[in-house]
Amino acid sequence: MQQLKSKYGRNLIILIIVSTALRMFLAGMLQLGNDEVYYRLYALYPEWSYFDHPLMVGLVIRAFSLNLLLHSEFFLRMGSIVIGAVNLWLMFKIGKTIKNERTGFFAALLFFASIYASVISGVFILPDTPQLLFWILSIYLILRTLPNEPGESPVKYNLPLLGLTLGLGILSKYTTVFLWLGIFLYFVFYRRDWLKNKYVYYALALSFICTLPILVWNIKYDFISFTFQGGRVINGGLNIHPRFFMREFFGEVLYNNPVNFILIVIAIVSVMREKLLLKISYIRLIVVTTIPLIVTFLLISLFRSTLPHWSAPAYTILLLLAAAWLDQQISKSRRIVFLTASIVFFMAVIVLGYAQVNYGAIFRDKNERYEDIGSNDPSLDMYGFKQVGKAFEKIVERDISNSVRPENSVFVGDNWFPLANYDYYAASPLGMQVFGLGDLEHLHEYAWINREQGGLKKGMNGYYITDSRYYRPPNEDFYHSFEKVELTDTIQIYRCGRVVKRAFVYRLKNLEQVPEYPFK
Repeated sequence: MQQLKSKYGRNLIILIIVSTALRMFLAGMLQLGNDEVYYRLYALYPEWSYFDHPLMVGLVIRAFSLNLLLHSEFFLRMGSIVIGAVNLWLMFKIGKTIKNERTGFFAALLFFASIYASVISGVFILPDTPQLLFWILSIYLILRTLPNEPGESPVKYNLPLLGLTLGLGILSKYTTVFLWLGIFLYFVFYRRDWLKNKYVYYALALSFICTLPILVWNIKYDFISFTFQGGRVINGGLNIHPRFFMREFFGEVLYNNPVNFILIVIAIVSVMREKLLLKISYIRLIVVTTIPLIVTFLLISLFRSTLPHWSAPAYTILLLLAAAWLDQQISKSRRIVFLTASIVFFMAVIVLGYAQVNYGAIFRDKNERYEDIGSNDPSLDMYGFKQVGKAFEKIVERDISNSVRPENSVFVGDNWFPLANYDYYAASPLGMQVFGLGDLEHLHEYAWINREQGGLKKGMNGYYITDSRYYRPPNEDFYHSFEKVELTDTIQIYRCGRVVKRAFVYRLKNLEQVPEYPFK
């Protein structure tokens, strides 16, 4: 037994080292995506909560970038790299808890092969990064606590700790609430005696206390965050959109790795046939804390556009059932085939994705229209911004030396992306203040940042950049607010010697009408 333990323990260490090295490479070599540069603003402007999400992702960025002292892509993503390694270890620990070390190692391997777990939350810095950590920690505590009797001694320590991890998970992303829903479903259907245990309510109270920053901020701003997030999943009527559903379903399959998805389905079928060799309380807890979230977003996707990563934490936990199923297979070759296929698919996606972003190796947008070139190539969302930043610096230097623009010119945008991209790659390196001009629906957090920076003032001059990926020339608000709006420069963005995108630089002269902000 000790030999077995040492074997899987050594293998886990190797897996963590390989995974971390791969994710460090990606973190340093890929430019920040639209969402990542936006969440950097959470770290730049600390608040109790924010328009889109709670505050945890901002705290993670600040902590791992040494309070933004180190602000390269690599260090902004450092929290994801570290948390990803911790999550791998936790998956091993949970698998070991519910069955044995081999199950734990299989769970870690499948986790490593998940695009969501290893890349989306393990490389990119998003609210999913801290959420997945607290989600897995909560599942670990749930599986170590709730199969016990309510009066056993670990309960009085584990349940308050569970309340804390769930609260921190909600402070990362609202969907963590589904874990509390799953816990109460377990109590109602299988263990009603737990509802009489005072520590359950202590845990609930701790979760509520953790989420007070969200409540305080939303009370101040008329619950705008809840209204926004609710509108994303509720509004839209009852018209069925099969395209939304198919995009959600196949997105879930891809994000979580098709091989992993097949293994999860096989494991669930084994559960239904009562052939999965796992303690029934573990199976019940895993099912009630995962399936409701998945079913909810699949149903919503029938009527509204959704995103596949919203339900991905649930799929991540279902990997435990897949690992347990693999463990009980007598055929070693069958296990090897599934695990190898899962890892090969994952590595293929990584290699091809990296090659596409940096070299356009797979797909080239055939749209050659001047203002729209690259508009059909999503990989350009993570490419070309550094080129624009360097060219923009030369444009500003030229304008200052020619007395065309004063040194205190500002940067203005009308939509949170690509405004956040050009904030990070073009304006901030030059020390420019960045403002949003438009409505809350398009500005998001920039509506608050405007106020933080003192707001736009009469007489200001500025710059505006749009690009051919999301071509948006200055809207009518700009022409009403500034004396003059003129296109002055076009920046060609090259990839492998070929123009793949263009950025258009506008000068904004003499702000005459100061816009009203949605919040005082």
